[in-house]
Amino acid sequence: MCHRNAPLSETGRLRLARCVVDEGWSLRRAAERFQVSPSTASRWAGRYRAQGAAGMADRSSRPHTSPYRTPTRIERRILGLRVARRWGPARIAGHLGLVASTVHRVLARHRVARLGHLDRATGRVIRRYERATPGELVHVDIKKLGNIPDGGGHRVTDRATGHRNRARTPHATRDRHRNARLGYSYLHNAIDDHSRLAYTEILPNETKETAVAFWTRAQAFFTTYGITVQRVLTDNGSCYRSRLWRDTLTAAGITHKRTRPYRPQTNGKVERFNRTLLDEWAYTQPYPTETHRRAALTPWLHHYNHHRHHTAIGGPPAHRVPNLPGQNT
Repeated sequence: MCHRNAPLSETGRLRLARCVVDEGWSLRRAAERFQVSPSTASRWAGRYRAQGAAGMADRSSRPHTSPYRTPTRIERRILGLRVARRWGPARIAGHLGLVASTVHRVLARHRVARLGHLDRATGRVIRRYERATPGELVHVDIKKLGNIPDGGGHRVTDRATGHRNRARTPHATRDRHRNARLGYSYLHNAIDDHSRLAYTEILPNETKETAVAFWTRAQAFFTTYGITVQRVLTDNGSCYRSRLWRDTLTAAGITHKRTRPYRPQTNGKVERFNRTLLDEWAYTQPYPTETHRRAALTPWLHHYNHHRHHTAIGGPPAHRVPNLPGQNT
């Protein structure tokens, strides 16, 4: 295929060459007629004399020799380290005494999959999937999160101050008062596979009763936005293996599927959402108390659903949900 800025197509080259070779035109006259340089006219005329019409086709621009190309022996070592140890270009380069850009070019030339596209345990390429419509599959998971002591933890202050603040804050296991904030919270998350629309609650535990109550509210959330949930995917946590969870989904006409044991990649969309929660909400700023962090969750979740650009879908989750209330707010 010709370059988009090429002055001549294969047909034009053949006409030019025939004018020079068959009809006896001078190179300058032919070059002026076809709006090219005399050297270009000479090149196509020469190819026509040697190969005929077949010589008018494009040729590869690859050089005949590449004296500075990485030796085959080194390329094999690069590929072997990538397959055996699943290292990146920088680490392979350091091990072999090469430049990282050289290793990257070798991997790209052999079309080696990126590390982010591989299962680190097996080295196999992860097969990505996406459901065709909202509600066809909803991923559900729980993320355990340490509470922030009053005055800030060691992420905000130094470690000694963080320990003092922790000692002064009421402990959830010792003080059952509703203001007791030290200990752990549990983020119950539900995310739609197609749209990535997410619903999250911070709850005190991960019992079956709490998980079922969360799902009842999550299902109402999706229903409000016109999404009918057909299937739910969870891990093998005890709350998701309970009869209460099973009966609740069955009564709603929802199919329940569980991931293979020790394979969190199967529930990868909600696992990735968990990491986004930590990076962009839980640890994004120095919260002085757990109350401040919890107050920031609802605004962040609205931003995630309606405004945050999601790389995998080319926009915010809201734009994949028809007639979503508040879509333009």
